[in-house]
This record gives sequence, structure tokens and C-alpha cells, in this order.
Amino acid sequence: MGTRTVDETGADTERDETAVDATEPDDATDEVQDAPEAGTEVGKEGDGPSGVGQGAAAVVSAALGLVSLTGGWLGTVAAARETLMGQLETAADASVATQVKEVYGDAWHTSALWAGLFALTALIVGVVVLARPAFGTPGRTVQAPWTRSVAWAGVSLGVIGLLLAVLKYTDVLLGLPATG
Repeated sequence: MGTRTVDETGADTERDETAVDATEPDDATDEVQDAPEAGTEVGKEGDGPSGVGQGAAAVVSAALGLVSLTGGWLGTVAAARETLMGQLETAADASVATQVKEVYGDAWHTSALWAGLFALTALIVGVVVLARPAFGTPGRTVQAPWTRSVAWAGVSLGVIGLLLAVLKYTDVLLGLPATG
């Protein structure tokens, strides 16, 4: 089973050919081929979109819907400006109905208009986030489950805000008081 060899010193040694050489494992080349190349990051490039943008857009949609319900800084400033313009343009001898409409009514409508714009934007952004996976790569869904929930919240708040803004603008909801 073994072979006899003579080493450099001339000593007769017996060598077993079935012994395994521990310096080079047979599967060493397999491990090197499985490892990523030096300088590349696994999972960073070529994996496709991560869905972060969709998540951010869903949060923006919900925030805009909330602003449409609570009133934002921009709507408040625009309404205050409209109040000031109404005070400056209304003559002192104008009727009470004209003064109320010019000073308060126009500001109320301006506030409703800005709330409606925020609500419409929230609605559009939320719908885009919800519809985005339908236009992506087939069979690859990147959207996280919470993204859909937050986008639906943005759409819902947008619809409610838009409805309230229309009701407020048309004076169905909290219209101007009747002057006599």
C-alpha cells in the first residue's frame, strides 16, 4: 500500500499514498470563488431600489394631509394678509355686510384655498406612492408594508381635508354670519 522512497539523507522511509496533505485542502478554491471581489460592497449596487423614496413620500403625504386639517403657517399668513388688504381697501362708510365680507370673508376663503391645496397635494402624493409598485419591475416588490399604511393615511387625510376645504370655501361649513 505504501511506497518506499529514499530521502536526501539516504534514509529509507515509507510513505502512505492515501494520506491527506494538510497544506492544501481540496475545497480551498471553492471558498475563494464564493467570496465577493475586493472593493465591492454586497447589497449596495445592482440590487435595485431600496424603497426609501417611497417611504419618505408616504410620510410627506400624511404630513401634508395633517397640515390641511390643522392649517399651516402659509395658510395663516395668507389669511392675515387678506384681512389686512380687506381693512385697507374697505371704506369707512361701507356697510357692515361689505366690511365683514372684505375683512373676514376673503381671509376665510383664502385659508380654505390653502388648506385645499395642501389636501390635494397630500392626496396626489399618496396615490402616486400606492400606484408606484404597479409600474415597477414585475415580480419585484420593494415597498415596505408600513409604506402602504402611511400612504393610505395620507390619502385619507387628503380626502377629508379636501372635503372640509370645499365646504369651508363654499360657506357651507362655518359660513359668515348674516348681517342685518
